[in-house]
Amino acid sequence: MGYTLITANRNYSSWSLRPWVLMKALGMAFEDRIEPFTKPDNYDDFRAFSPTGQVPLLLDGELSIWDSLGITLYLADRHEGVWPQDRAARAFAQAIVAEMHGGFGALRNDCTMNVGVRVALNPMSPALARNVSRVREIFEQGLERFGGPWLAGAQFTAADAFYAPVAFRIRTYGLDVGGGQAWVDRVLAHPAMIEWETEALAETWREESHEAELVAAGTITADYRQA
Repeated sequence: MGYTLITANRNYSSWSLRPWVLMKALGMAFEDRIEPFTKPDNYDDFRAFSPTGQVPLLLDGELSIWDSLGITLYLADRHEGVWPQDRAARAFAQAIVAEMHGGFGALRNDCTMNVGVRVALNPMSPALARNVSRVREIFEQGLERFGGPWLAGAQFTAADAFYAPVAFRIRTYGLDVGGGQAWVDRVLAHPAMIEWETEALAETWREESHEAELVAAGTITADYRQA
């Protein structure tokens, strides 16, 4: 039967992007099903197909696997390349994936993902500044330690997939990640990321809470989304 991956709006859904870009980059075939955010609270609608009322959700025959990290771990048991082969690189990749999955609250809240806009960000809170500094440290450490061009070495892995939404945020809000910008430029140029961005710009769905968060973050200087 093959995989079905259920995701939400390309513009907003950073959690959806992670398993989607991982599967695309590693050549895993799947049916791509979008369930867009259409109201402030989509929980009851999403509960019709997801036990958490959230996306992403991976379907594999009779199995349902939820949460971006849960999906990644499930795929890693079945496909080569999700994690690096090198022991040190694998340990680094798994640690930074866990860190992203459980942390960076200020970055998530203050710089919500919106693929199609550019924003002059309000002055950063101390918490956001710390998050951005830590992202820069992760990028620079990974590239220097494992030789690039990806975060844990020569191949795209789950580490890159989990920070792919951050690349969109860095571009949207003009965040300074120092030497990590080389990775940002590379991942934004990946064919899977270009495909996601193209679909995001073509979307006409708008979700009020996401748009309100965007306005609160700063001044919109450009909007490339379809009206």
